[in-house]
Amino acid sequence: LGRIMRPDDANVAGNVHGGTILKMIEEAGAIISTRHCNSQAGEPCVAALARVERTDFLSPVCIGEVANVSAEITYTSRHSVEVQVNVMSENILTGAKKVTNKATLWYVPLSLKNVNKVLEVPPIQYVRKEQEDEGRKRYEEQKLDRLETKQRNGDVIFPVINPEPHTVGYSQSSLIHLVGPSDCTLLGFVHGGVTMKLMDEVAGIVAARHCKTNIVTASVDAINFHEKIKKGSVITISGRMTFTSNKSMEIEVFVDADPFVDESRGRYRAVSAFFTYVSLSKEGKPLPVPQLLTETEEEKRRFEEGKGRYLQTKAKRQAQLQQAAQ
Repeated sequence: LGRIMRPDDANVAGNVHGGTILKMIEEAGAIISTRHCNSQAGEPCVAALARVERTDFLSPVCIGEVANVSAEITYTSRHSVEVQVNVMSENILTGAKKVTNKATLWYVPLSLKNVNKVLEVPPIQYVRKEQEDEGRKRYEEQKLDRLETKQRNGDVIFPVINPEPHTVGYSQSSLIHLVGPSDCTLLGFVHGGVTMKLMDEVAGIVAARHCKTNIVTASVDAINFHEKIKKGSVITISGRMTFTSNKSMEIEVFVDADPFVDESRGRYRAVSAFFTYVSLSKEGKPLPVPQLLTETEEEKRRFEEGKGRYLQTKAKRQAQLQQAAQ
């Protein structure tokens, strides 16, 4: 996929929204996985997004640049497809190119005749046996993490009256969206990319409220799609600050769905993720982030958990740099 970035894709500083790039990534993944799952004779299906692994925004994309998105299937299990996606930005005036994103997505094929039926995935041919073994390991790890994440999804964000600046209640935000036909796949369920774009918008509002500066998406932890969201549902996307370091902010975002067209079902948690943002000056230089003020024991617990994720990611990045230097 490839298209030029327009003003409505970006923030006031001209940096393209992370949600716009996430939406393009998901579109590419959905196309290649749906093609693969329909490559053999059998029941027609559409690939539905189940999970996005941690995604780092290596470099911002600007208005006027072309975002080129390429996707490749790297592993298949019996009922899922792993897709690796790369995003490269191109300055069409100078020809300069740079890698901006690398992402790993997991899809499952759903039958067009029965949306609750998961079909089998045609296997792919691996160049080396090690590729299959490595893919199987990634599959088992993401499967375990999805189960753990789903078990701890019970929080609700409540409004705070007259909150103090830099507290959790001061910056927390919610967005309500009615799911229409243009948001949905052929099966009548929301595109994963649409959901991710809305989540990024809410996370961006939380970050901007907290630091009052220009902000950009730095990374997104694993996004888990726990349940499908049906056309006609009303979704509430909620975000709250969980942790701040000197130069970054972690925001927890989750999506709850109210299936008004199906009165037999109550409100449920559909998607959850952690977004990391950084604050930038007008010149695009990193700025210090105001320290998050935690007030309750629950907020302090979430802060410590966020700090653990931050230190773990930092250690991984340093290990990768050392390995690359050797």
